[in-house]
Amino acid sequence: MSTYRLKNLLSPRSVALVGASPRPNSVGRAILRNIRAAKFRGEFGLVNSHYAEIDGMAAVGSLDDLPFVPELVVITAPAKAVAGIVDDAGRLGAVGVLIITAGLGQGAGSLAERAEHTAKKYGMRLIGPNGLGIMMPGAALNASFSAHMPCVGNLALISQSKAVAAGMVDWAAQRAVGFSGIVSVGDQLDVDVADLLDYFALDAKTRAILLYVEAIKDARKFMSAARAAARIKPVVVLKSGRMAPGAKAAATDIGVLAGSDAVYDAAFRRAGILRVSDLRELFDCAETLGRLASPAGKRLAILTNGGGIGLLAVDRLVELGGIPADITRVIREKLDAVLPPTWSRSNPVEIVGDADAARYASALEILLADPGNDAILVMNVQTAIVAADDIAAAVIGVVEKYRREHQESAKQVLAVWIGADRKMGDLLSAAGIPNYATEDDAVRGFLHLVRHREVVEALAQVPPAMPTSFVPDVEAARAIVAAALADDRHWLDPIEIKRLLQAYGIAMVPTFAAADAEQAVTHAQALLAQGVTVVLKIMSRDIVHKSDVGGVVLNLTSAEAVRAATADIVARAKALRPEARISGVIVQAMVVRPKARELILGIADDPTFGTVIVFGRGGTAAEIINDKALALPPLDLRLAHDLIGCTRVSRLLRAYRDVPAVKPDAVAMVLVKLAQMAADIPEIRELDINPLLADETGVLAVDARAAIGRAERKFAGSSPANFAVRPYPSQWQRHIEVKDGWRVFVRPIRPEDEPLIHELLRQVTSEDLRLRFFASMKEFSHAFIARLTQLDYARAMAFVAFDEATNEIVGVVRIHSDSIYETAEYAILLRSDLKGRGLGWTLMQLIIEYARSEGLKTISGDVLAENSVMLAMCRDLGFEVKADPDEHDICVVKLML
Repeated sequence: MSTYRLKNLLSPRSVALVGASPRPNSVGRAILRNIRAAKFRGEFGLVNSHYAEIDGMAAVGSLDDLPFVPELVVITAPAKAVAGIVDDAGRLGAVGVLIITAGLGQGAGSLAERAEHTAKKYGMRLIGPNGLGIMMPGAALNASFSAHMPCVGNLALISQSKAVAAGMVDWAAQRAVGFSGIVSVGDQLDVDVADLLDYFALDAKTRAILLYVEAIKDARKFMSAARAAARIKPVVVLKSGRMAPGAKAAATDIGVLAGSDAVYDAAFRRAGILRVSDLRELFDCAETLGRLASPAGKRLAILTNGGGIGLLAVDRLVELGGIPADITRVIREKLDAVLPPTWSRSNPVEIVGDADAARYASALEILLADPGNDAILVMNVQTAIVAADDIAAAVIGVVEKYRREHQESAKQVLAVWIGADRKMGDLLSAAGIPNYATEDDAVRGFLHLVRHREVVEALAQVPPAMPTSFVPDVEAARAIVAAALADDRHWLDPIEIKRLLQAYGIAMVPTFAAADAEQAVTHAQALLAQGVTVVLKIMSRDIVHKSDVGGVVLNLTSAEAVRAATADIVARAKALRPEARISGVIVQAMVVRPKARELILGIADDPTFGTVIVFGRGGTAAEIINDKALALPPLDLRLAHDLIGCTRVSRLLRAYRDVPAVKPDAVAMVLVKLAQMAADIPEIRELDINPLLADETGVLAVDARAAIGRAERKFAGSSPANFAVRPYPSQWQRHIEVKDGWRVFVRPIRPEDEPLIHELLRQVTSEDLRLRFFASMKEFSHAFIARLTQLDYARAMAFVAFDEATNEIVGVVRIHSDSIYETAEYAILLRSDLKGRGLGWTLMQLIIEYARSEGLKTISGDVLAENSVMLAMCRDLGFEVKADPDEHDICVVKLML
């Protein structure tokens, strides 16, 4: 989360290069050449004790000998010297160091650890080691050994690979694509991908962020930064290792289905990041996002002189989820007036192979004015009839005129000139029209823009509230797992699983344990008397997949059949698995639901992202069919439905032929319950329900397994819940009595509180709003309130207070930590007619208690100097109050914790 001192590190006023060398082909010489070629505007010095001059520039023996204190120290010296140089830089007061040097090792006792600890001692930031360097065109800084310096632009690139960063720079140089910054993070001893996401998300010069990721070190930190950045601007990721095998040998079907890359996919989707599959697509994404804003919809009109490539574009558009724009009768008539009678009269708008520049211009003007499309793809196949550059010039002229007239509301235009040379691409790029080699690339580029708009809309949606009827028996469930762990077991037995699911309101078929044939008959007779048949299953902690040993027998209809089947099952299991401990058999009712769908749902554990929730098509062939999707908990109903919608089996949940649709929300609710179970009981390492039968009457678990173990604290500073996205902190809910017996209920804010926050704001006077927001506030948009209510609990907290008599929100207090999670800024707002009744004091005490529990060191806030009531309360609470040295009408209040 840390942006601490990053601005000084990435846009320094002074730089020292330690390790510059005159040796040909050395990294130090390449970086020296690049810094000078970029014409860095600040002070710049060289440090090398072996040379007094390098390439005509004077060098000094040590950092102490420089006539200035460098903000940034770039190190290319040998690995053994790095820690000492870092210490020198910190002692002098440098802001940070960029370590290009490789070979510092990893872990305890390594040179890298020494450098890291030294930097922390001085509060310095550190990028690297073992990276390409940093390129900040706006600051005229190229502290890298890249072959090129990118031009100034609005894309940021954060890369874990030197080669990918260098490749992007080379590509950008060919396409005139500019960057706000390029950072090769290397081994990420300090500054990591998440820190840079935070930095570039708030950088006004950055329009979109590109990531190349090989592995995430701190999943919770990454998810916090990525979710925050994706709300503000497009974030695109290329992740290598898609085909790598799973990171562990899983015990359950769910664990097998939850492969490592699938978890990364789920994490990126939850964060709102757009994922691409290869470098070419990343380049195309950069081409699109660097030039265009997101369209209002996904209806694409295609203008072309070649019907074949137009149809290929439509095919790709539909395949990837876009919509070919309709050509209405009105638009058709307008096109008829300017096109030959042989034009296609549909989308793609094929204007015939002999189309000249005037024909392209006339058709494009009509399509740009058509409200029935959201963007236009102009395609050209070069012919001997008309020069392709003449057509390009005409298209550019139309687009530029249209943009001048419509400005912010202008539609986006993309281009494909088949077989065009670099000159043609440069012509289109100079006009701000992204252009691509093929129709496939162009359609993907358009849909990247669409996906970003959909991501922003999804992140701002208000999820449905949890049904109030769902109140799990958490203590009973925890007791079940605790007892099994006390017995030194790693698996729950079937009866324990049934009770566990029952505690969370998940129905399971009647299930009984029988130690021998006679107990099995007793249980079976009770079921047979109800008119149902019986299923027998082997009961063994060592046999996970019962069918592998013939351990399941169906459709038993008599006591004699149950007795015989019990003997057969046990004998088979002992013969095939003589080492297995066999406890008897499980007796279940045979459930026949001819129109039910078989599903698999469960909890798995990922070494990077912790707990994941899995959903897919169930049954014995679940692993073979491999129709599954994953999500990071916690889940609400909207997120659960999104997870279901990522699978092919989701289509079967709808009605078809004589099969009714599955009961609404029934499957999604089980996913929500499993996510809550994982939060409440982190000792559940893996759990699968397979199959879960789902039909119009509801859902029913037929079989389930659960692996357990001691809870691990994967993410520092969190509750034991193994979640990369911090779960709702329900432990902070409490009933409080304020003055005169007034009772309020206080809890952390939830996304579904948005309507109540709107109502609270309507009951706050304009004067109180001015004191709170430092400006006159007349309207509060949905996006504004959504940002307030949809918190990332890993970096912020807000408590809402409800009047227990009316259930109305009467006050809110919030706190947001700084970049290094040491200082937090608070804000408080009360309903105007309820001020003076002690609620503000109570909420402030609560937020102070919360800040202490999180390990924060300081709470601060800005208060208008005229807000005497707030300043008096702050003083009473122990805050130090000082006038802001720059803003004389503001006081800064600070409380040391």
